[in-house]
Amino acid sequence: MPTISAYVFDLDGTLIDSEILWVEAAHMLLRDYGYDVSFEEALRIVYGRAWENIYTLIKEEYPRLRMPVATLQREFEERFAPLRDSRDIRIRGSVALLKRLATTHPVGIVSGSYVKDIAHAVALLGIEDIIAFYVGFEHVPAGKPDPACYRMAAEKFGLPPETCCAFEDSTPGIHAAKDAGLYCVALARPDRPAQDVSRADLVLDDLAKFTPEQLG
Repeated sequence: MPTISAYVFDLDGTLIDSEILWVEAAHMLLRDYGYDVSFEEALRIVYGRAWENIYTLIKEEYPRLRMPVATLQREFEERFAPLRDSRDIRIRGSVALLKRLATTHPVGIVSGSYVKDIAHAVALLGIEDIIAFYVGFEHVPAGKPDPACYRMAAEKFGLPPETCCAFEDSTPGIHAAKDAGLYCVALARPDRPAQDVSRADLVLDDLAKFTPEQLG
């Protein structure tokens, strides 16, 4: 394998344990609008999906929630923010790895979240000064599993994709990274919903365990 020259991290579910909170927010939202849905149904709609895919699914399947995207986003955030602010959502092993890698390599973030939410998370993690960039919802025409976001990351690094490595926790994210030509390490935490990680080059239950030699 070529030498890895840069690393890029997914955000929700990889650096911060927020993805399950978005599921909780979706569950509350659907029930507030009169839909008697299970938590598993909310999980299907949200987990591992980019925002525009979540919006499309909800609009198609739940007619009472056919509202402008900005309105639905606000409804989500009104339920998500109290959950986020009441818990420590940092995934400590992942954050420790990012800080370790940033001492020797350029590091970025690629997320399907809105830029303002990424900025909030970056400040929470205290990594503003050590990441090279972040790519968010507003920067790419389609979310994961579309590979455009990771192609953009490689371009921002000024490197061939095959010299970059992504850290992901979801099936769509893994597909996006691999289809863009990056190496991919999957975070498969035993206490979170199982994802198809078969395309990942390496699977770990804690990213603190990662060393570059494991990709060889």
